[in-house]
Amino acid sequence: MSKKDYFVHESSYLDAGVKIGKGTKIWHFSHVQSGSVIGEGCIFGQNVNVGNNVIIGNKCKVQNNVSIYEGVELEDYVFCGPSMVFTNIKLPRSKFPQRGSEFYLKTLVKKSASIGANATIVCGVTLGEYSFIGSGTVVTKDVPGHALVIGNPGKIVGWVDKKGHRLELDENGMSTCKKYQQINDRLIEL
Repeated sequence: MSKKDYFVHESSYLDAGVKIGKGTKIWHFSHVQSGSVIGEGCIFGQNVNVGNNVIIGNKCKVQNNVSIYEGVELEDYVFCGPSMVFTNIKLPRSKFPQRGSEFYLKTLVKKSASIGANATIVCGVTLGEYSFIGSGTVVTKDVPGHALVIGNPGKIVGWVDKKGHRLELDENGMSTCKKYQQINDRLIEL
């Protein structure tokens, strides 16, 4: 793809073997490492690092100071707030380095999930579609779709609709808008 299909600020670096979709914008002081695939219409703020072999879907927005390490995958429409953190190794040790994809635990962020500023996503988890991770939250386990998660460690404190608005549920787990119902530990769209 030619450079005219996407924008990369002159202070940023793209390594060899990177694929970037049409309309994507990569702003100041960012680095996209080899083998990464970035979809169409994404926006990356300043000082973003995309590690080797990372896959990022279409229309994602990654705010300033975010590093997306190898082993992390973002589906379409994911929002990563400023300075949020991904990890890719559970037991890091400088004396005993674990380099290479065989050591990295996969983290999957599903379609339209939002991660607030300064949140930490510990590797090896899946964030469900439309989930909403509050600012400063530390996620240590899988998050179901539409869950609102806050705290350290992160806990489900409610549910959100596709636009991120908090849902009110009645005693039967039915949303007041009648479009969602909580069944056990999941929210089902009706």
